Amino acid sequence: MTSRGSESDGGASTPADNSGAGSGGSRSSGSAQGGGPVSGGGSGSAEGGGAARRLRPGFVIIGILLVASNLRASITAVGPVLDQARAGADLSAIEASALISVPLLAFAVFSPIMPAIAVKLGLERTIGASLIVLAAGIIARSVPGDGFLWAGTLALGAAIAAINVLLPSVLKRDFPREIGRLTGVYSAVQSAFAAVAAGIAVPIAGLSDDGWRLAYGVWAGLALISFAVFAPQMRRPGTVTLEMRAVQLADEPPRGRSPWKQALAWQVTVFMGLQSTIFYAVITWMPAIEHSAGFDAFTAGWHQSAFQVFGIVGTLTAAGMLHKWQRDQRIVVTIYSVSSALGILGVLLHPAFVLLWLAMIGFAQGGLIVLSLALFGLRTSNHRAAAALSGMAQSIGYLLAAIGPILIGAIHDATGAWELPLTVMLGVVAVQFVCGVLASRPRVLT
Repeated sequence: MTSRGSESDGGASTPADNSGAGSGGSRSSGSAQGGGPVSGGGSGSAEGGGAARRLRPGFVIIGILLVASNLRASITAVGPVLDQARAGADLSAIEASALISVPLLAFAVFSPIMPAIAVKLGLERTIGASLIVLAAGIIARSVPGDGFLWAGTLALGAAIAAINVLLPSVLKRDFPREIGRLTGVYSAVQSAFAAVAAGIAVPIAGLSDDGWRLAYGVWAGLALISFAVFAPQMRRPGTVTLEMRAVQLADEPPRGRSPWKQALAWQVTVFMGLQSTIFYAVITWMPAIEHSAGFDAFTAGWHQSAFQVFGIVGTLTAAGMLHKWQRDQRIVVTIYSVSSALGILGVLLHPAFVLLWLAMIGFAQGGLIVLSLALFGLRTSNHRAAAALSGMAQSIGYLLAAIGPILIGAIHDATGAWELPLTVMLGVVAVQFVCGVLASRPRVLT
């Protein structure tokens, strides 16, 4: 969802450069780097500071990227074997779609409270604990029993919400000069692991009658490996980054008008929510749509991988477009929205060419999520307003996104066909386009 490096060893800003150790070691918010942390109350010992100081920047980056690899894989693994999961766990279409929607609801509920938790525990410790919760949630989701299925799904959603919110703060603090370069790597790693998860789900599920559980559960191993590599960073002193302070301040009355009372903020919010609705509806139901069109599960799974790969292409091209059109992004939202609409229309009218249509939808979704996140800064005049808009858009946006897969599943259950659900998705793209055009005009919140 959000993605926010390192120079050579001689010029990189290492964790020790920015964190300090012991009392009086923290940099003030006015440091020359502009990315140093604010003291978290003097927590952490000299031994912890020494442990952090010994970590090489390259090792820190590897740990961060491994953590980022967990942000989508356990969710994109669901769709390709959803039919097997429905049969094995005796789920209706609405219940099956909740395997995607419940994590999105967790994103909306838990994202706003994670900065406050990290202030008390420290960034690294909160992220490390979230990886353990993620592994436990994935395992619980994969074992027999309805209680385990839903408790595990909720737990993994809460864990991903925490990592999603906090990991960019680590990047911004430790590598302030390399945020641009690492942003691309961060996004590519997420999408690459998401593509692999979708592609190998069906082969793994075919290993046994209940193989879908293994296809879901195998990603606990990635979370545990990530924890093992990231764990050395948990020994550093607890710090509070400026970005986390901004998110906390977003809960206080802003100096300007509240974003909740401004049309522009709602345009950004609905735009992001409907973009996410299409993304999660596609990864949830497109394999079933392909199956109804005559494609086998293995092919549909690899088509999901292609969808994620073309999302990377869309992400990279959007970054270039936003650099060119920094004031007015209406042409950007038009290009990607047209691609999304044509792709969905193609699936509806000519499903035999579904790989082409998925490439168009994936390209569009990769670009639209970058635009959604960029609008938080482009449509605001200061970091407090940006944090307030981000909190509003992500909370309400993920609530909208959670409804999408459930609604599509309910319509399919009612009609027994995919024509009406796909038509509804076209309507969602149309509304998303209108909101995107309005949100992309050169204005800022007041």
